[in-house]
Amino acid sequence: MQDAALRLTTLAEQLLGAPLPVRVRAWDGSESGPPGGPVLIFRSRRALRRLLWKPGELGLARAWVSGDLQVEGDLYEALDQLAELIWERGEDAKTAFESVRDPSVRAAARGLVALAGPYLPPPPPAEEMRRTRRGHLHTKRSDKQAISHHYDVGNDFYELVLGPSMVYSCAYWEPEGTLESAQHDKLELISDKLALTPGQRLLDVGCGWGSMAIHAAREHGVSVVGITLSNEQAAFARKRVAEEGLTDRVEIRVQDYRDVTDGPFDAISSIGMAEHVGAARYQEYAHDVFSLLKPGGRLLNHQIARRPRRNEETYEVDKFIDAYVFPDGELAPVGSTASLLENAGFEIRDMESIREHYALTLRRWVTNLERNWTQAVRLTSPGRARIWRLYMAASALAFERNRIGVNQILAVRTPESGDSGLPLRPRTWHN
Repeated sequence: MQDAALRLTTLAEQLLGAPLPVRVRAWDGSESGPPGGPVLIFRSRRALRRLLWKPGELGLARAWVSGDLQVEGDLYEALDQLAELIWERGEDAKTAFESVRDPSVRAAARGLVALAGPYLPPPPPAEEMRRTRRGHLHTKRSDKQAISHHYDVGNDFYELVLGPSMVYSCAYWEPEGTLESAQHDKLELISDKLALTPGQRLLDVGCGWGSMAIHAAREHGVSVVGITLSNEQAAFARKRVAEEGLTDRVEIRVQDYRDVTDGPFDAISSIGMAEHVGAARYQEYAHDVFSLLKPGGRLLNHQIARRPRRNEETYEVDKFIDAYVFPDGELAPVGSTASLLENAGFEIRDMESIREHYALTLRRWVTNLERNWTQAVRLTSPGRARIWRLYMAASALAFERNRIGVNQILAVRTPESGDSGLPLRPRTWHN
């Protein structure tokens, strides 16, 4: 009788119509597939059951988070090799239906079911976002729940991953830079683009652990209101502000951007927050931040973007990210974002892609996590640590392969006079 690994790979390749690009080790210790690279480990039949009961990315995610599926060797290489099967296969509904009607495909599926064993589907890992009902997305209540799911997992855990800067967005790198210097340079880049000067008021939307607010107040003398929906972030940020002696210039609030009423502000920074807004609410978001700016005020919108689709109606939120990382998060093409900001009244004055910078940032975060793995597991859970390792490594590859990008859009609430307040050659921040 064939060993489990050979049976598994043979049946999977028949079902997929393509060879598995990685070596497989099964629960009985047997191996099959190309040697010399990463090994995909099925620690028990339960891993296969997860994939069969929930085929595709979510089943793989559940198997990974639970520890039933593991990778031995270079995780980046394994994900790169599996990318076409997981993310890029792109069968349309007609092709998928016709493949199911193929007798050999159905026979392979039956063989995998027999190999997995006659058991009910395993329950999802505890770390999966539970939804009793979907309802309307991006209400104030649902957004707060989604933010809490992602950010309220322990500030100590995030310190291990992010380092002392506590900045959870793309850094801005020089060839020989460190993570700390690159995050400082990113905050300074944003400050320069916003032309922050002493005495101004800055609204930092989605302020995280307060790094931008502290930088702007300390280095540029502005007064800052930072808002977040995470109670844990707010508590940590307030402590940092107090330690810096900046309580007279920085206020941290647990507040939705839709509830801010004490504008106008001279400048608004939105760094890695707008991905949580959602397509249905984005125009509202754009109008809200526009109304909170003084005439002549500037918005710096720092946001991850996806590639556009020929038919935008086919876009679906990434199932793994939605279930385990950023519930209800949505990505939009940068052109769509720019158009919505313009529709709200903004004049787009500059757009800078820093896609490669995010790949570098994510790889540093993965290194931090792996270096502190035992402590990270103790602070959260094994499943939570696996989630962060997988999503950050996969995201690094996505940025490197141009599947997603990140852009800084500088927009101005240009007054009726037409004076934008920008110099004729504004890119002085590249000196």
